This record gives sequence, structure tokens and C-alpha cells, in this order.
Amino acid sequence: MNQSKIIGLTGSIATGKSQVSKYLKGKGIKVVDADLIARDVANYESVKNKIKKVFGDDLYINDQLDRKKLAEIIFAKKIHRQKLNDIMHPEIYKEINKKTRGKEDLVFVDIPLLFENEDINKKYGLEFDEIWLVYVDRETQIKRLMDRDGISREYAEKKINSQISVEEKRKKADVIIDNSGTLEETFDQVEENLKK
Repeated sequence: MNQSKIIGLTGSIATGKSQVSKYLKGKGIKVVDADLIARDVANYESVKNKIKKVFGDDLYINDQLDRKKLAEIIFAKKIHRQKLNDIMHPEIYKEINKKTRGKEDLVFVDIPLLFENEDINKKYGLEFDEIWLVYVDRETQIKRLMDRDGISREYAEKKINSQISVEEKRKKADVIIDNSGTLEETFDQVEENLKK
């Protein structure tokens, strides 16, 4: 059986990874979205019960996870982030691994915290043939995040600082998609790298 080539698609908050992901899907390329999987997993009964037990019942409103409230909790303290990861990761990776075992020649795994979770990726048997990073410089990142989420510069920096810096990620990636220009320029780079 042919094994798919698995490419990790990552970025940092507000670098434009989702636009690249959407573009790839539009071309009919299989993209496994770790964020969407995480949203589904957060509503599994077993996961829901664990989250309520650790973080309180009021995180679910009408049986739906209040993601904004949860984000505030986990960005405030690293220990909270760790507790949430311990609950969610086993289920998330089970789903990702299931979805990457297909007949496709090429599968992208859209995974925001790929470098932050390198050990966890390995632990759950997720390995990449290549890693693509959607990149913008830090100042652009701050401005885009402030505009996108309607938040203060201070909160934007706090969110950005909770991840490995995009410059650090740049050193580790196999392919850099620079998203500082127009979307057309970004997609041209995607096309160029797909041909390779």
C-alpha cells in the first residue's frame, strides 16, 4: 500500500496559516485540521466531563464549550494549558492518525502548535515528511492579531509570547511561505513548493 506523504502545515497566531490551508483544500488536496478536530473532541462526553472536573461546569454553556473563557484561563497560566493538553491530546492524536492513513499521495496536517508540541507529536506517532511554515514578521503578526481579535497590543503580545517565536520556527521549518505580501504572492509560493 502506498504511504501518503505527510506535510505539517504550521504558523504562529495571525500569520495566515488558515488562508494557506483553505487554498490547499480549494485545490482538492486533503488537509487534516487539528483545530477542527480539537473542537469536536472538546464535545466528546468523556472529554467534557474531564474539562468540567478540572476547570468547572461553567465552561460549557448550553452544552457548548466557551472557547473564549477557556482561552483566558489557559493563557493566564502554563499549568492550566498543560492540564487541558493532558485531557485533549490523546483523543486529538487518535483522530489525526486515523485521518492521515488514506490513499492520497499528499496529506497536509494543519497543526498550529506543531513545534510547541514536537515531543507530543512523536509520543502519539505523528511524523512529518516535511514541515511548511506560514511566516510574517513579529510586528505584522501583532498588528494582524489586534485587528483580527479587536484586542489591545498588550494582550496580543501575551498571546504571541505563549508560543515559540515565529523566527525560531523559521529555523526549524523545511519550507517557508512568506505571507507578508499579497495573498496572490503567498499562493504563488504554495504552488511553487507543490511542484517540487
